[in-house]
Amino acid sequence: MLVAMQLRLLASTQWLFEETGSAASLGLLGVIQLGTMPLIIYGGLLADIFDRKKLMIFTQGFSFFALLFLTFVAFMNMLAPWMIFVITGLTAIVNMLGNSARPALLPRVIEKQNMTKGVTIQTASFQIGQIVSPLIFMLFYVQFGVTVTFLVGTIFGLISMISPALIMADGKPDKTIKNISQILALKEGAKYVFKHPILPGLYLLDVGVTILSFYRMLFPLFSQGLYGMGAEGTGLLASANAMGGVLGSLVVLVTEKIKSKGKIVLYSTMTYAIGLILFGLNPIFWIGLVIVALLGATDSVGMTMRQTIVQLTTPDRLIGRASSAHSFAAQSANNIGQMEVAFLAVIIGASGTMVVGGVLSIFIVIAIWIKVPGIRNYVYNQK
Repeated sequence: MLVAMQLRLLASTQWLFEETGSAASLGLLGVIQLGTMPLIIYGGLLADIFDRKKLMIFTQGFSFFALLFLTFVAFMNMLAPWMIFVITGLTAIVNMLGNSARPALLPRVIEKQNMTKGVTIQTASFQIGQIVSPLIFMLFYVQFGVTVTFLVGTIFGLISMISPALIMADGKPDKTIKNISQILALKEGAKYVFKHPILPGLYLLDVGVTILSFYRMLFPLFSQGLYGMGAEGTGLLASANAMGGVLGSLVVLVTEKIKSKGKIVLYSTMTYAIGLILFGLNPIFWIGLVIVALLGATDSVGMTMRQTIVQLTTPDRLIGRASSAHSFAAQSANNIGQMEVAFLAVIIGASGTMVVGGVLSIFIVIAIWIKVPGIRNYVYNQK
């Protein structure tokens, strides 16, 4: 699923940027995806009331057919910017509806006492996919162009559509959820999340920093604006970022016995903010790869911690809705951040955008440390 999605996004953004020459067009992709975000909350409910495996098959199947369409129109030399925008919007809608099914199924596959390791391995697998995807993109896009890249993504999309059927765990919903209306079920999930002692503060930290600094879908802009490179630079930056994410997951495993998990999140986010400033000021490409890897590592630590807390503190009948709240906060911030970074880059350039984002992110971390003591005081006791 991830490789197929990443190939579609990387090929789409690179082709769109080359076709239009506009950084604002990349920001508009964020506008389109942002409009679908409210659906992710309903998607969390779907993961609790429908068979989670079937939901995954349907949503991942839609992505497969979307890639098949893009491959066909690119082969026929009919690909147009509006098609990229439409496909991005439609796949975003469907992905929002099925996004919570995967994390909701995890507790049925992994025993609770192994959940921290399970989430870490899942995150590492995700990051490995993010390493492989840009390398595949770089190889096929540079050598063969957008059509072959979409075709390779279509093959991976077919695999992702079939894979959920091979999972042995039961995907059927908890029987008790059927006894209440969908509106009451949504209210129940919202109440649980808002009253959670840790999650709201963590989400606020993630949203604030991400809005000011989201950069992953803008690698084509940074590849050209900071380093004067094209698709090759885009692929290497994305791979370095994902490789850093894998290292960040390993850090979580190493620090598993450290009880002050809240402080780990704050320290990693502060390091991330400093890395943004360094990325904006650095003119040397290979050093930029190291910095981007650092950004991926620190971001991975925070993401893994948040996902683990959701899994360990949420009952199975609510896990879809709790996961959707996590995804809603993160992905809304990603889309708003993509718009903010793209449009600001038009005004002050790629370098200045990263420096400004890093400085403001430092202030956000300090504010959360002072104003939300629950995070810095949080002690994670794994039983």
